[in-house]
Amino acid sequence: MESAELKQLVIDALDDLKGVNIVDLDVQGLTDVMDFLVIASGTSNRHVKSLADNVLMKAKEQEQRPLGVEGQDGAEWVLVDFGGVVVHVMLPATRDFYDLERLWSAPAVSAEQPE
Repeated sequence: MESAELKQLVIDALDDLKGVNIVDLDVQGLTDVMDFLVIASGTSNRHVKSLADNVLMKAKEQEQRPLGVEGQDGAEWVLVDFGGVVVHVMLPATRDFYDLERLWSAPAVSAEQPE
């Protein structure tokens, strides 16, 4: 499955369970590690866990296995890594604190010093 198709599957799975403020970022020009970053909020720890579980279930139905899953125990922030698509499901306060949208949308700053 192409990354763009997997991204849409993830968005649909989050939308199915009323994920809040679902955002997808195309980060292909910023990193070689992934193509898309999908970020969503849940209204409670249980909702965050349910959203991540639904993403995993829908992906499994399409024979897509994650490379890794982190944070399911506390469910304040669950990360699901599919390689080309990385999913972050967070509580709103956690999402505000880490502000991944701004981090991954910021223009690259050159490390070169002027001569």
